[in-house]
Amino acid sequence: MLPTEFAGKRVTVMGIGLFGGGVGVARFLARQGAHVTATDLKDVATLAPSIAQLAGLPIALHLGGHTPADFTDADLVVVNPAVGDDSPYLALARNAGVQLETEINLFFKLCPAPILGITGSNGKSTATALAAHLLEAGPRRVWLGGNIGRSLLEDLDAIRPGDLVVLELSSFQLERLAWTGLSPALSVVLNLSPNHLDRHKTFEAYARAKQPIILNQRDTDAAILNADCEHVSTWGALGAGRKLFFSTRRPVERGAWRDGPRALWRDGGSPQELFRGGDLMLRGEHNLGNALAAAAAAVLCGVPIEAIAPRLAAFKPLEHRLEFVRTLDGVAYYNDSKATTPEAGIAGVEAFDEPVVLIAGGYDKHLPFDKFAEAVVKRAKAAVLIGATAARIRDAIAATGPAPITHVVTVPTLSDAAATLAEAIATARALARPGDVVLLSPACASYDMFDNFEQRGALFKRLVMELSPAH
Repeated sequence: MLPTEFAGKRVTVMGIGLFGGGVGVARFLARQGAHVTATDLKDVATLAPSIAQLAGLPIALHLGGHTPADFTDADLVVVNPAVGDDSPYLALARNAGVQLETEINLFFKLCPAPILGITGSNGKSTATALAAHLLEAGPRRVWLGGNIGRSLLEDLDAIRPGDLVVLELSSFQLERLAWTGLSPALSVVLNLSPNHLDRHKTFEAYARAKQPIILNQRDTDAAILNADCEHVSTWGALGAGRKLFFSTRRPVERGAWRDGPRALWRDGGSPQELFRGGDLMLRGEHNLGNALAAAAAAVLCGVPIEAIAPRLAAFKPLEHRLEFVRTLDGVAYYNDSKATTPEAGIAGVEAFDEPVVLIAGGYDKHLPFDKFAEAVVKRAKAAVLIGATAARIRDAIAATGPAPITHVVTVPTLSDAAATLAEAIATARALARPGDVVLLSPACASYDMFDNFEQRGALFKRLVMELSPAH
């Protein structure tokens, strides 16, 4: 589909959202001459930052609810990733014979440059940002987008065939990428564990939603898979692309792995040193895996091996991902609000050798907490629990054995989210001693108390920075 084909078309953008995708595709289509209607269940006040980005463009806004005619009387409906396939409005469009599309699908169809796609249940954003950071040491211009940033549709005129595009891709985006029959030219799959079961219903369905990242690769394409993940490591036969692997535990025939303090790479020849563990500012075993995957992708894309270590050393943790906030009275505070799954919470707790006072809990995505509870009992001295899942996590900790060593405190939901989180921080502070870490690593999404994990993390940082030293 060429951009000129949108001219004069009636297009409904379903879901403006607050993170750029809906805004980006609406702006792009309007500038191609399409008659765009943007509709969202949220109201004008909630969507004010996004609406401001549409100012001056001929886009009709239907907010605070959906109108059936916007889905039956359109030539094209662009669906936000957050909208489930069971939406009655999508059923209206299908029954009317209206084509369904997504922002990411449009970009895949129109992008002239090769795409590096990165997915996984945990670590996507860090690995994606790190891969782009490493690729910038190479000879090609690098574009970063997808789930991690703004839509790149409006940059299509500037993207050249010799450039590289790096996209973080979620299960929601990949599930619908299957509509196109396309996959990235180079794909990275970091890991796979239960997530978004409130949407996908089963782990098997969630796994299938991820697989389009490699299913339609050609034999000239390649994929980098996690050899340590019991699920991803079995994907070698999917798609026609060449398969390489990364591992923090053992050597791999082709790819990247840890060998003591060194990270090594080989692709048919003798092993070469990529970097050393001390080069990383990122904490935790999971981030070593992210670095191995990103480095492997960079080498495949032509970045000189000798450029990897110094670039890694310059990379800082992303906001809300094991982000250091401050040290107060000898206690270090870390914001890991992006840990929205039990597996991410495990990675957060296991990233520290110091005693951890953990703040966890949040929105219930119907994920199991048994392994998370085991990690908490093993690695944390105390757990302060908040939100809708507090009781479930408390019960999971209690079920780990007759006498769990972890001290558990459940904070009741107070007048608002800020008051509840402030009480949790005060409780954690009282339990911590000099040399300890207070860690917000919720192991849950934020929607029971906050709009998103960013809001939760930003409030945690503000409240921690407002604390006064003990006298």
